[in-house]
This record gives sequence, structure tokens and C-alpha cells, in this order.
Amino acid sequence: MTAFVTGASGYIGSRLVDALVSADESVVVGSRTPERLTAFDWHDDVRAVRLDVTDADSCAAALSAQDIDVAYYLVHAIGESGYRATDLASARHFAEAARAAGVRRIVYLGGFVPEGEKLSEHLASRAEVGEALTIDGIEVVWLRAAIVIGAGSTSFEMIRYLADRLPVLPLPSWLSKPVQPIAVDDVVHYLLACASPDVPADAYDVAGPEILPYKDLVFAYVRAAELHRLGVPTPGIPTKLAALVIGRLIPVPGLLADDLVQSLVNSMTASENRISEFVPEPEGGLTDVDDAMRRSLLGASATRGLATTPDSLRLVSSDAEWTGGDVRSIRRRGAELLSEDGWKLAEALGIGAVLYSWPVAPVVRTNLDVVAAVSSRVRSLLKF
Repeated sequence: MTAFVTGASGYIGSRLVDALVSADESVVVGSRTPERLTAFDWHDDVRAVRLDVTDADSCAAALSAQDIDVAYYLVHAIGESGYRATDLASARHFAEAARAAGVRRIVYLGGFVPEGEKLSEHLASRAEVGEALTIDGIEVVWLRAAIVIGAGSTSFEMIRYLADRLPVLPLPSWLSKPVQPIAVDDVVHYLLACASPDVPADAYDVAGPEILPYKDLVFAYVRAAELHRLGVPTPGIPTKLAALVIGRLIPVPGLLADDLVQSLVNSMTASENRISEFVPEPEGGLTDVDDAMRRSLLGASATRGLATTPDSLRLVSSDAEWTGGDVRSIRRRGAELLSEDGWKLAEALGIGAVLYSWPVAPVVRTNLDVVAAVSSRVRSLLKF
């Protein structure tokens, strides 16, 4: 099989490519800037082509030059201004180009579509993309999921930063909405399986084994991180206000955090489980929430699943710079300012015991960011 992966530099896409390579599949990856893919361990094992899904000609050029069996559509512009219209147009470009190139199947990962509820902007956009990809002449498997748990996942990182930084956690009433999260290794398991023609073209919900309120998901992280946090009910707080505050408390890009927080008003649970008729669960079963949180924090190896990577829940160096919590940020900034060896020596002398502890870590991280920004500006002025 030859698989084409869009969004290969993203959280899900990068892990899927690794799993496909591990399964000895032929992989082509599309990216606006293929040269940036050298940061990934799998770079030498794939073919990289230039692809801009917002450009119909770019889609046609990228797909027509390949002999593709299945194309994974994992790109979205969430966090950008006007992303909904951009995503819709991009999906149409890609579907038409894939059909013209003779691609057999598109596999798309979107979000749940809760019945009888007004969808948030984010969820409505994901649904529109699934519909736009579904055109005559090509098979489409549309997987729908809720929050994906794993270090590096935006949702997980938002939980991590908030729980790490706030000794008292506000609990708005909408955090009582139910959610059925899924671990990233299980998502990859289903994505791999849906390349097979044994899975009929259709839309399927994929989810983890537990349904719980959003607030319980936050406290699952608190337990895994061995923190002591107090949850205080705060009814009447709208998601728009919460998103505004959260965007200033954590380093996740503001528009991205805003879009995701405003989706918390929707119930995010599976409405059916037809995928089980065609795809068995990973060996050992689906990952439960506590295990997923623990492995995301500790980097414990995951040996279960169909061709999933051993470290699929662990943060990797190619994940976004703002991921990994305050400790990772302090180490990165410290190494930039003092050189990697100098920072390692500082850690060996015990500085980490102080700098990585709460509540010192957020303050240190923030000030290191400021120092790094000022240093960069000074260097640029000196060069000028």
C-alpha cells in the first residue's frame, strides 16, 4: 500500500507516519515546507512533496505525480482567522484532486457531531470538512472523535498547564458536559485499520472506554501528576470569557485555545460503535483515561495496538514548542541562553529542584521567554 499523509508535521499526522513506516508501508507526505520535515525521525523513510491544500493546483500536482492507494486528510486551519471557510475550500480542493489522481480512498479524522445540539464553530467546521470530502468517485472513511489524550495534544497540554499552574481550579457548569476521550495510540490504531477495503466507506465514531464529565478529565490529570488541587464550582461563566482568561494563563496559541474552549458546551460522546464490526480493539483493549494520563506524563512504553509506536503517548522533540509544560520550556530556554552543556551542569548542581517546582516553574518559564525574546531582539539589532 502507498499512503499519502497530509498534516504529517502535526500531532496526529506525525505519529501516524511513524506507525505506517513501522508497518513497512510506502509513505508519501505532503507539506507546504517539505524541508522542515527533516526534524522527524521518519524523514529518510518517506517521500516528501510540496502541498498547499488551500491551492487547487498544488493539490493536483502533489497527488497526480504519485500512485496513491489511500490519502489521510489531517489538516485544519483552526486557530487562524477565518479558518472555517479556509478548511471547507481546502477539503473540496483535496477531494477533487484525489479523485482525478485515481486515489482509492480518503481517511479523515474529525470530531463528534452530537445530535440535537448547536455545534460550536470548531465542531461545525470539522463536520463541513467531512461532508466536503465525501464526493462521488472516491471512497471516504470519516472517523469522528472527541478529545485526544497524549502529551503534545493541544487538549492535553491545555489541561496540563491549567492544572500545573492553578492551585484552585474553577469549575464552570459546562465542565459537567460528558466527554468520551480517546488515547492517541488508539486513534492511530483506527486510522491504520481504515486504510483497508475491509472497512466500508462510511462515518464512524471512535472513542475510549469511559464517559466522564470534562471536570473529571481534568482531575484525572491531577491524580496522574500527583498534584493537590481544589475544584471550586463557578456557575455562570461563559465559555467566551473562560477562553479569554485561559489564553492569557497558558502558552497555547490564543485563537487555538479560544476555539477549543468554546467547543466545551457540546456533549462529546460516541453515538454508535459500528467501527467494532470491522476493526477489533487493540490487543489488550482500549486505553482508559487514567492509564493514558499516566503514560502521557511518564513516557511509559505502549506495546499494545496495531503497529503503533512504542512512545505514541509521550512527548517527542518535534512536537510544538509550547507543548510539554513548564519544565520542558525552562530546559529549552535555559539551553538557548546558557548553551546545552551549561544548562545540564546547572541542573546537575541542583538548580532544577527549585526551578521546576510549583509555583516557581511558571514564573521562571515566563521570564526566560522574556529574556530570550529580548536577547533575540538585541542580536538582530547588532547584526543590523
